[in-house]
Amino acid sequence: MKFTVGVAVLLLLGAFSSRVDGQAVPVVYQSNGATAQESLKVGRGDLLHITIFREPDMEQKVRVKDSGEIDLDLAGTLKVAGQTPSEAARMIAQQYVNGQFLNHPQVSVLIEEYATQNVSVLGEVKKPGAFPLTTPRDLLDVLALAGGLTEIADRHITVQRVDKAGVEKAFLPNNPSTDLRQAGVIVYPGDTILVPKAGLVYVMGDVSRPGGYVMQDDAKITILQAVAMAAGANKTAKEDDTRLIRKANGSYQDSIVPLKDIEEGKQPDKELQADDVLYIPFSMTKHVILATAGIVSSTTAAAIYATR
Repeated sequence: MKFTVGVAVLLLLGAFSSRVDGQAVPVVYQSNGATAQESLKVGRGDLLHITIFREPDMEQKVRVKDSGEIDLDLAGTLKVAGQTPSEAARMIAQQYVNGQFLNHPQVSVLIEEYATQNVSVLGEVKKPGAFPLTTPRDLLDVLALAGGLTEIADRHITVQRVDKAGVEKAFLPNNPSTDLRQAGVIVYPGDTILVPKAGLVYVMGDVSRPGGYVMQDDAKITILQAVAMAAGANKTAKEDDTRLIRKANGSYQDSIVPLKDIEEGKQPDKELQADDVLYIPFSMTKHVILATAGIVSSTTAAAIYATR
């Protein structure tokens, strides 16, 4: 006996329908045909496309009501809001079985149209606010709606999921040669994007460009990197008396940094922390003995140079 491909497929599909204790066990297919766990859930106002294998007359498109319910042909109402498409398909199949309308329903659910919901973009973006979103979008696309990141944005971004069940972390490197879309983070209607402020370190005193500098990319910066961002110490600087001022437990701690030895490789370079102040004094005595409070207060007016 010869079997066509169509007959073989039908036999294979029929093999998945079975009975347990006399009850039909429906075969349920996810909308995308994958078995991986789905993260997107059916929401109020979504348009669902429901198909039942070998039942073309039962194909239907239904809008999820504000109550979270849908009206099914023959089977009545069913609450599906908050379920994944595969879970909704399973519930719909069971509804038809319980109503004795179908014995072996094989249901597929596709979210054909998402209800217009807002996605909130907060923090260090140029135009923070809520933006309408009807379909899942790439994280970069949504950030573009908010005008992009500011110069002092931390690139460790948090996406709070629409169902509040968890969060997703994304890192966008500040590197023109890097494909930023490799982050691969998808934003769904109702999500919230949080862009924190990057840490700053301050390089003050006898340097070419005193000011505050953003801790780029991995939020790490060393003493030598900070001095390089400030275009280096001037010839009149007294590098041996460089001071590191760090806030700890509500007070400022002042320590001497052997900058000259670090530059010559005699001492290891050290990482700075957010809000650290590196002060390189002039060789004149009156600047060497400048009080810590005076140095800290001067950082408030320091210009921020965003390195790229």
